[in-house]
Amino acid sequence: MELTDDDVLEILKLFEQSKFEFLQLEQGERKITVSKSGYQGGQAAPLAAPVAAPAAPEPQAPPAAGAAPEPGLLPVTAPMVGKFYAAPSPSDPPFVTPGTHVAAGATVGLIEVMKVFASIKTETAGTIERILVSNGQFVEFGQTLFWIRPDPQPEP
Repeated sequence: MELTDDDVLEILKLFEQSKFEFLQLEQGERKITVSKSGYQGGQAAPLAAPVAAPAAPEPQAPPAAGAAPEPGLLPVTAPMVGKFYAAPSPSDPPFVTPGTHVAAGATVGLIEVMKVFASIKTETAGTIERILVSNGQFVEFGQTLFWIRPDPQPEP
């Protein structure tokens, strides 16, 4: 299957919305290299990818439409549009389950689009309170995937 011009435009749109800084895609004779910070030269490191959808815990029901989450919870959102994976491979356990304590910058899932994978990382340390998506579910850019209860901050 060859990429059409519309496919390339969609890839560029997704790349622009992502947190990626560099993307290199090759298919047949067509090679696409883009960077948010200008020409990089050289080759990008290959990305490892899960082969099949890994097992994941059942998502917890999200709050009712229009309802605010519990006080103090912070969202972990999708950095791009794509398919959500809860584990690095089908034989591995999920990155997190409700009650898992995570450090700031911890990987809590993966999003795949056109065989390119991006890590979903936390911005703060805390405990995963709710998982709002199922393994293999298509997610939108900015969609809330998890609710995290941040660790208490020490008082000065």
